[in-house]
Amino acid sequence: MQKIHLKRTKRINDGHLWVFSNELYENPKKYASGSIIELYDMKDAFIGIGYINPQSLISVRILTRDREPVDKEFFSKRIKDALMLREKLLGARDAIRLIYSEGDFLPGLIADKYKNCLVLQFLTAGMEAMKESIINLFDEMLVPEVIILRNDGRSRTLEGLALHKEIVKGNLDTLPVINEDGILFEINPCEGQKTGFFLDQRENRIALKNLIKGGKGLDLFCYTGAWSIHLASAGAEVTGIDESEKAVTQARENAEMNNLQDKGKFIKDDVFVFLKNESLKNEQAYDFIVLDPPAFVKSSSRIKEALKAYRELNSICMRLIKKGGILATSSCSYHISREMFIDMLKASAKDSGKRIRLLSLRSQGADHPILLSMPETEYLKCAFLLIE
Repeated sequence: MQKIHLKRTKRINDGHLWVFSNELYENPKKYASGSIIELYDMKDAFIGIGYINPQSLISVRILTRDREPVDKEFFSKRIKDALMLREKLLGARDAIRLIYSEGDFLPGLIADKYKNCLVLQFLTAGMEAMKESIINLFDEMLVPEVIILRNDGRSRTLEGLALHKEIVKGNLDTLPVINEDGILFEINPCEGQKTGFFLDQRENRIALKNLIKGGKGLDLFCYTGAWSIHLASAGAEVTGIDESEKAVTQARENAEMNNLQDKGKFIKDDVFVFLKNESLKNEQAYDFIVLDPPAFVKSSSRIKEALKAYRELNSICMRLIKKGGILATSSCSYHISREMFIDMLKASAKDSGKRIRLLSLRSQGADHPILLSMPETEYLKCAFLLIE
């Protein structure tokens, strides 16, 4: 196994799993992409084992701090540990994230389950090199009817990998239908955002449903209607807005599947344009608004621009909500810290002339475990705000 030396070690010794190219003593370009290497400090003390990609700014991703073979047995144990954790914490679920990359000490690997359909994402060159073994392990352990590769994420481009989607086992002649706290959703794992559904907001959707009993509200960037339909099931009248025709069509079908089409309505529109038109009416028209936008910031260089967009959206929403109403607002970019998120909401409240109280500050579900030594693993912020 080849060796490579680390010039600076504090962050890595504190538990972070990423080594950047400028932290390496040797030139990473002399190593094969995806190959397994041993990492040492400048005194030649062993640090760990990981895989390297000379084409990526994140040159090394650490897999283990022990001297051990990184083989099929290694990945089998890591996957089993992740499955056992979810069984212990969450029990049996129709839909769940089984592997959350660094959060499960398998950087670059995502595994989501929708009933008997397994969706895998190999996001890095190192995991791509292990692809066949990992697919076989999941097939042996879970025996899913369908296995899909959703290797179409932007991060693969940064790793020098091709983008593609592929069904490697079974077919999708019948789409999986999941039950989330009594609500049915049809999932298309080959289309749309992430692997077809926002599993990370599950607990937040259910928590908000328990707060809102009736009233009239909006679900902005509604995608396939998960927030809307949960709230409609609690007696609320919800209008979901999304610019994707496919997403809106699926949201309507999901509402009908739950006999909630009279409570949940969906409109194809640009959210910014829709809100501008609503704000011109100068009315406090809504009892609640869900604001769950995409990640406006993909890199640290865009933080200022993203915060401006978040601030504008939240300010308009606050103005549209009746006194005593609730705003459930989220950011899914790890570049926006909790502190930035709260400061942005304070600024939005000032802009809107409203007084706000924080009812709950939430994050991603337990099937997306956060590695405290690696802040990048905590990306989701979700605040329930009382608007006064």
